[in-house]
Amino acid sequence: MSVRREIPDYDGFYFITITCARWIRLFDITNGYDIVYNWFDYLKDKGHFINGYVIMPNHIHALIGFCNTKGQSINSIVGNGKHFMAYEIVKRLKEKTESLLLGQLASFVNVTDSRKGKIHEVFEPSFDWKECKTNKFIEQKLNYIHDNPCRGAWNLAEQPEDYLHSSAKFYITGEQGVYRVTDIGVMEDIDLTKPKLN
Repeated sequence: MSVRREIPDYDGFYFITITCARWIRLFDITNGYDIVYNWFDYLKDKGHFINGYVIMPNHIHALIGFCNTKGQSINSIVGNGKHFMAYEIVKRLKEKTESLLLGQLASFVNVTDSRKGKIHEVFEPSFDWKECKTNKFIEQKLNYIHDNPCRGAWNLAEQPEDYLHSSAKFYITGEQGVYRVTDIGVMEDIDLTKPKLN
């Protein structure tokens, strides 16, 4: 399990990983891939950049260019995103009458959070992050993201560009996939320390 660490900066490129509670395949069960895209849309509306991603059945990897967050911590931004996605996932589980699974998610809530009114633990309490300061590191992370569906026990696609919920298609073929990303190559001309004007 990841340890909660505060991101000290208010802008920059970050490789973010959000994992469903106990690695349950909640995005798959709820067909909740669009829930993540809605969060990405929200981030874009706030002036941030989605530069790469993969949505797996039970976790998300994303390379995000955070523009100056105007004093709001990146941890808060990601935490709010998790809250939004959790609400939508629980709503869909209720619609599908997934009572056993909802009960399981309820059993994961710790005593402190339960006293604060939390009912379900949809995601692992923390999220993993790595700051991406060099082009080489960014390239490594994009390759990791894009290879994820083809590695290990997953076998979700023959080639990275064949996996629907990933930016691999764009980076390999030049054609945008299901969700439009901003090419990491154009980011060198963008000053992330300044809030983006909408």
